[in-house]
Amino acid sequence: MRQYGYISRYKIRRLFFMAIVLLSGFVLQACTKPEAQTRYELKGKVVTVDKKGHVVTIAHEEVKDYMDAMTMPFRLKDESYLDIMQEGDKVIATLVITDSRSWLEDVVVSQERVDESNKPAKPFEPNAGDEVPDFPLLNQDGKPIHFAQYRGRALLLTFIYTRCPLPDYCPLMTSHFVEINKALKADAALYLKTHLLSISVDPEYDKPAVLRAYGLRHNEQKDFEHWELAAGKPEEVKKVAEYFGLAYQTADDQIIHNLQTALIAPDGKFVKMYRGNDWKPAEIINDIKKLNLN
Repeated sequence: MRQYGYISRYKIRRLFFMAIVLLSGFVLQACTKPEAQTRYELKGKVVTVDKKGHVVTIAHEEVKDYMDAMTMPFRLKDESYLDIMQEGDKVIATLVITDSRSWLEDVVVSQERVDESNKPAKPFEPNAGDEVPDFPLLNQDGKPIHFAQYRGRALLLTFIYTRCPLPDYCPLMTSHFVEINKALKADAALYLKTHLLSISVDPEYDKPAVLRAYGLRHNEQKDFEHWELAAGKPEEVKKVAEYFGLAYQTADDQIIHNLQTALIAPDGKFVKMYRGNDWKPAEIINDIKKLNLN
């Protein structure tokens, strides 16, 4: 009987231990619950394939219950399709949207020949050490600004437009700038020696009042002393974008563009380009610190 009682207590302890393990597993699973996903059918034609930026730009038909027909860049769940796709190919895929990301999966490609002679030239990009021109723009207050006024501070700039519908494009760039702005504010010396600038490639819509409202929604400081938004005349915006290797065009009230973020030293010389959306704010903060601004 004593042996039976001992075994019973052992089993109880073991069952109790297993219950704790299972409960911990349920708690961990609840804490790591994935983001909700919404799926839409997407049909269209390949416009460009950007292997370096990990995106394909597709002129797509209306995505029912989500967005009108337009031309947009998309990431692929299976990036091996970037080696297969060519300009002009027809694509059927599933567009997956979460709160923070979007991508295409279940891709079907129908290949078609295109005229190679009409391919656009490779975008220009500055080299490290190049002196950046004194570009003029118009900020969120309707005030003229120009790049030379930021001399003495490291200037970090990116390109957005306020109506961008995909969470991992312009909204992600803005979220990254929110995080960078907070990190810089925590270091008083760095804060005084840096400046952030978001440039809209949709100047016809993103007038100063629109940019100001957009900035106030994202900037917890509720001012633009350290982080400005700007646009200006379309030809002026285009010159800035082309200098920093940003290719864009308007299609059905949307802007087709790649993602480029640039760091300029206090002496006005180009330092580094952050392409696409794979970079993290901490990477840029570290690069700014390497400039020895203090």
